[in-house]
Amino acid sequence: MTHSWQITTVDDAARARIAVARLVAAHGVSTVERTRLVTALSARLRQALVKGGCWVMTLRSTPPSDTGTPGRITVALGAQANGAGSRPGWQASVDVEEPGSVDVTARVPRDRKTFADALLSADEDTSRVLDKLAEQEQLVSFHREELHQTNQGVLALHAELDAAGRVQRELFAAERKARTEAESARRRLTFLADASAALTASLNHEEILRRLHELLVPAYARGVDVWLFADDDTRKPSPQPAAAAAAARTGRPQYAADHPGGMPGVDDLPPSALHPDVPLLCVPLLTRHAPLGVVTLRPPEDRWSPDDAVMLVELARRAGVAIDHAQRFEHNRDIAETLQRALLTELPTTAGLSLAARYLPATHGLNIGGDWYDAFRQPDGGLVAVVGDVTGHGLRAAVMMSQLRTALRAYAVDGGSPGQLLTRLHVFLHHLQPDLYATAVIARFHPDEPTVTWAAAGHPPPVLRTPDGGVRVLDAKPGAMLGIPLHQEIRDHTADLPPGSTLALYTDGLVERRTQGIDPGIRRLAEALGAQRAADLDLDLEGAADRMLDPLLRDSQRDDDVCLLLCHIGGPATGPLPGGSGAPPVPGRPGA
Repeated sequence: MTHSWQITTVDDAARARIAVARLVAAHGVSTVERTRLVTALSARLRQALVKGGCWVMTLRSTPPSDTGTPGRITVALGAQANGAGSRPGWQASVDVEEPGSVDVTARVPRDRKTFADALLSADEDTSRVLDKLAEQEQLVSFHREELHQTNQGVLALHAELDAAGRVQRELFAAERKARTEAESARRRLTFLADASAALTASLNHEEILRRLHELLVPAYARGVDVWLFADDDTRKPSPQPAAAAAAARTGRPQYAADHPGGMPGVDDLPPSALHPDVPLLCVPLLTRHAPLGVVTLRPPEDRWSPDDAVMLVELARRAGVAIDHAQRFEHNRDIAETLQRALLTELPTTAGLSLAARYLPATHGLNIGGDWYDAFRQPDGGLVAVVGDVTGHGLRAAVMMSQLRTALRAYAVDGGSPGQLLTRLHVFLHHLQPDLYATAVIARFHPDEPTVTWAAAGHPPPVLRTPDGGVRVLDAKPGAMLGIPLHQEIRDHTADLPPGSTLALYTDGLVERRTQGIDPGIRRLAEALGAQRAADLDLDLEGAADRMLDPLLRDSQRDDDVCLLLCHIGGPATGPLPGGSGAPPVPGRPGA
């Protein structure tokens, strides 16, 4: 639908404006859009009236379709040309959703009063828009205040976040520092534990000093010097820094440098005259009684940290204890070896009888124990061979073993069979050491008798090899252990001993294993003795003893002493043999 108006006067313009306002209102155009269109049209109409002449306003309306496409109202204003049309000019349009229609020409008022009302009522839309604008201004003001409050909260939140960020960064820095310090402390403790284990693993004080140098250089010291007071007793003392002398005198660590050390528990001294340009940390090697020396350290860089100094002082203390234990062990070991050599006497030489002995001390602790062997002649020409074992290890067991050995020799001078000798030893030990026990086996050989007489007290049985290579265990019932609170008469036993026979006496350290017991070991000993050739036993009894020990000790942990005594009767092909070894076996190796 299209309508046109010629506009030459104000009344024409007013009617045209009223017609457009009513049409868009009838089609349900919103107040804001309606006001925007009418206001724009009014501005164009005012310009047209100012310019003068004849103008044409065209109003075209298209209703909305049934498919939902919106309709459109278009307003155009242009100057009238000389002909019937108008020149193109201003144009505006709005979309409409409702299909309302109005007879624009019939409804435009003609009288002045109605016309004035219609014209003035057209500003009602403007009033509504202004009201809406006021509401929007109030809403904007309200939201502006809310935004202001929100901004203040955001600013406060940012301030709090900044403060929290600073605190978090400080906490992170403190955590990193604490983690670094904890890692350093863990590293020092690990080093101290490993170093202590390395130092205490050896009982040789020179080896401990070497390990101490390897542990400290170059990580914690550029140089390590150890001053042991005991060494100066045997050689000319070397010059020592004044700080080392002060540490030895006071028992406190000393730090000699041109600057304070700031180390807890360490005294500061002026620079050393021997080393004026190098800081020195002198730590006494303390024991339970008195310092045994001083260790002098030079720093790997300019100085040590206080924590490193504390660790080094503690390591020196532990090194002092380890060195003291090693020196005491070496001293006791020397005594033990001297005593052991004194107790292992030479075996006698007897025509027709060869003797070979082996003694191996346990590999743990001192090289001395309670096992022993002995062989000696009796006044009637017989020869007594004995192997014994005193319970326990160390000096006490060795001293008791020596007393038993001496007592047995004394009793044997008066004669007596092996059983009688063991019975007297039992009484002697029970009264001398009630809390100490022993086992023993005694074999007696006589040149006029083709037999061997033997007796045992709680001891593993002898093993006999006959000339034909057969082996049997002399397992006749033995007596009880020596020294137990029990009255006993130990019996003698006799076995044939033709020429070429070999009798093995031994202690339980040779045959007993913790996981197997003693019987399998005795069987292995019998097999090893039976595997020896008769000619080797006749001509090289010492070598046969070594060949027997090697397989028997292959699986041994050597936690007990080992003693083996072979007694061999010369065969008919060799005649009488000057048996026996010329010197006692040295402790710690299979033979002499």
